[in-house]
Formats: sequence, structure tokens, C-alpha cells
Amino acid sequence: MLSGTLSVDALLERICSETKAQIDQRHLDTPMMIGIRTGGAWIAEHLHRELGLETPLGVLDISFYRDDFTQVGLNPKVQPSQLPSAVEGRHILLVDDVIMTGRTIRAALNELFDYGRPASVMLITLLDLQRRELPIQADVVGGTLALGADQSIKLNGPDPLTLTIRQRD
Repeated sequence: MLSGTLSVDALLERICSETKAQIDQRHLDTPMMIGIRTGGAWIAEHLHRELGLETPLGVLDISFYRDDFTQVGLNPKVQPSQLPSAVEGRHILLVDDVIMTGRTIRAALNELFDYGRPASVMLITLLDLQRRELPIQADVVGGTLALGADQSIKLNGPDPLTLTIRQRD
């Protein structure tokens, strides 16, 4: 079993390269990048800078859209979502740190569609833990990781970005 702290540099380089290739292949003119707070926003900041995107970066806080909101309560660090312009008809690059069950992405899509109907949404994630509960897949993935049932992973940042794998209590 894995444990400890891992660097994300190689994963960031991979998703940056693959995202650029996908933008070119899909002929996406001026896509809008939106990071899911907190870890996805940190990764989106890095990608946005490296890709030299012209559209300002957006941030979603999906706290009110989570399907476990009534079970776990409100995150005390809830902040408003910040979208730099309308999403209607836009190509969106949605960024998160880890995709596991697909529920965070479902919540993000629900919130995003409350702002309008995008032309397309490309999902970019640093890690895929491959424990899907919903049929949601990322278009760009930095890497996959298999964790034990008693392990969790956390992205630390924003500078430097590191991943910490730890045993759950």
C-alpha cells in the first residue's frame, strides 16, 4: 500500500500537454476554464497559466449542490462561485483534482447548467481513483491510482502542489 507525499509535477505536465492537444483537436476557440474549489481551482490556475488562455479563470464552489449536503452539513469555508462571463454556448474546461465516485462532477455540472447551457464541457482531472458510482469519465487524466479501502488522498497547496496519501482513522 502507498503512503506519504507525492509530487504532482509530472501529472501537471501530462494534463497540460493532453489538454492542449484536446483543445486543438476539437477546435475549441477561446474555451473558458473553470476549477472546482479548492484543489481543482489550484490545478486550473496552473493549467490556465501554462496554456496561456485568454478568457479569465472561473471557480465553482459546489457545496450547495452536493448530494450529501444533508448528511455532512455545510462546509464552513463555502465561498461564492465566480464565473468571469456567461457559460451559454461556451466551450468549458472543467478542472478537478481527483475523480472518484463522480458525485462531485455531477454537482459541478448541475451548478454549471444553472448558469446556462454550454456548447461542451471537457473534464480534466489530476487523478482518477476509479471508484465510480455514476457514469462520469474524465476527458483528460494525469494518472490513475488504486488506494486501499482504508486510505485517502488529499491535494495540498496551492504552492507547491503535493498529494498526501494517508490511512483513514
